[in-house]
Amino acid sequence: MVLGKKYTQKTEGSIVTPEEFKKMLDELFLLNGALTVGDSIPWLNFLDIQGYVKRMKALGKKFDRFMEYVLDEHNERRRAAGVEGFVAKDMVDVLLQLADDPHLEVKLERQGVKAFTQDLIAGGTESSAVTVEWAISELLRKPEVVKKATEELDRVIGRDRWVQEKDIADLPYIVAICKEVMRLHPVAPMLVPRRCREDCKIGEYDIPKDARILVSVWAIGRDPTVWGDPDVFRPERFIERAIDEKGQDFELLPFGSGRRICPGYTLGLKVIQASLANLLHGFEWGLPEGVRPGDLDMEEIFGLSTPKKIALVAVPKPRLARNLY
Repeated sequence: MVLGKKYTQKTEGSIVTPEEFKKMLDELFLLNGALTVGDSIPWLNFLDIQGYVKRMKALGKKFDRFMEYVLDEHNERRRAAGVEGFVAKDMVDVLLQLADDPHLEVKLERQGVKAFTQDLIAGGTESSAVTVEWAISELLRKPEVVKKATEELDRVIGRDRWVQEKDIADLPYIVAICKEVMRLHPVAPMLVPRRCREDCKIGEYDIPKDARILVSVWAIGRDPTVWGDPDVFRPERFIERAIDEKGQDFELLPFGSGRRICPGYTLGLKVIQASLANLLHGFEWGLPEGVRPGDLDMEEIFGLSTPKKIALVAVPKPRLARNLY
């Protein structure tokens, strides 16, 4: 959808292996969420006491090398097809076409294409994978929720095919599970920083003009004044109340809101919903022998995202016909 093909295969001449790319994404989220001394004491920034700046620069070179390779390959395909015969097949093609458009009010440069593409990749892979892992972890502790979800899947989809993107609209309980996971375990604990445009007052607090505003989505999702039993995983709350996850309702802001909403939220949301639906539809999930649901470690690591501190180990068992696998 974004790049048009897999660029992380283990083949001769491949630009990066799957393992290397995962490490790059892990490093990206770790460093972007790290608290550096220079952020609080700017005049110490040049010392790079923690070594984060050096790691950021090294990671930036790796991503730039990867993105240059992707863009060069796409441009070569465009040249080979010619202006009239070229058909955009993925997001990179669309962005490159926009970059060539002389009528754009704000010119999209090559660096902008690379940055936008990198945001979409990060938002549609690491964030989605973390959310799905949290979903399976919570569901392993709530067999009654799994039962309701699989009953809905069997009723709507049947046992003779996999879930498709177009089916999600007919799976309200699956959608509710995804919302509940993003409430308890948001994609990012803090939204992108905002700047206050004018002096204002929020509750008892005076907010001066140009103040940097940080919104804690994690805190909103666990606020007892907003949610009843906030620490309990209960998807039914989203069946009982129509709450949107796309920034229209401030109780749930996993992707932010307004003009600064996450640019990759549509892709990330579709990946989360479709992935979780197929994992529940295609497999019965259990824990390794000797491990009880209450033994699952649910501690988080806080950074740009909030992955599990200890990775989930689960045992899948097929529940569909063999020919579907």
